Amino acid sequence: MMLQGKVAIVTGAARGLGRAYALRLARLGADVAIFDVDLAGAEKFGETLSAASVSQEVEALGRQSIEVQADLADRQAVDDAVRRVQGRFGRVDILVNNAGGAITPPERSKPSIVPAEDVRLIFDVNLMSTIYCCQAVAPIMIAQKSGVIVNTSSVAARTVARGGSLSHYGAAKAAVTHYTRDLAAELGPAGIRVNAIAPGVMLTARVKSLAEERGIGVASEAKHVPLQRLGEAEDCAGVVEFLVSDLSRYVTGQCISVCGGATLTPA
Repeated sequence: MMLQGKVAIVTGAARGLGRAYALRLARLGADVAIFDVDLAGAEKFGETLSAASVSQEVEALGRQSIEVQADLADRQAVDDAVRRVQGRFGRVDILVNNAGGAITPPERSKPSIVPAEDVRLIFDVNLMSTIYCCQAVAPIMIAQKSGVIVNTSSVAARTVARGGSLSHYGAAKAAVTHYTRDLAAELGPAGIRVNAIAPGVMLTARVKSLAEERGIGVASEAKHVPLQRLGEAEDCAGVVEFLVSDLSRYVTGQCISVCGGATLTPA
């Protein structure tokens, strides 16, 4: 219960990686606010919950929870959501910015052809949502003189996919990585740590359901990974646990790859 008495916000937490983070933090003692653009998102991809919602799953672990459905690419919606958390719990100790993803068609994602509307959407849901959430919690954490933020980059920010695919997604995640470092430099003197994780291919319910259609998460990809398997949600949750706890109390401004070594070798 190393997070006993802490209040955490996890974005994109209604399913997949975000859900895994929310439940991990709850098991460690934190009360958890669930932010998502679609609180019923799990059922769309066949992800089975142990309760009617992730918020209720958290409560079943003995912790308090609230859920907020909001478009985190909307600055006002983010500010309103964070105010709800502060009003309910009186503080915010942890922010895990998980919302985002490569949600536009991969077949038109090469740099010479990617449509402007796809670029704007990817930057909104990955970079701007991260910036808005960080800016919303920063004054609260500064007043507390403590806090931890974990942003989500990607191995796509560090490598180039075959043929230059997912170019705009990699660019957005590279921006998240750099923003993380800048924010760590700014907020460090206030006792606030800011880090990021860079997941590889994670076998969430969404990735599994779309694997054949998108060519991401297929079994053949594992042969390119030194650990010879694709990732699971709990692989990332363990790194998030490290980054939000005192186990990493002297770590800030870093981006940790969680990819089984995939970035060590060419595709």
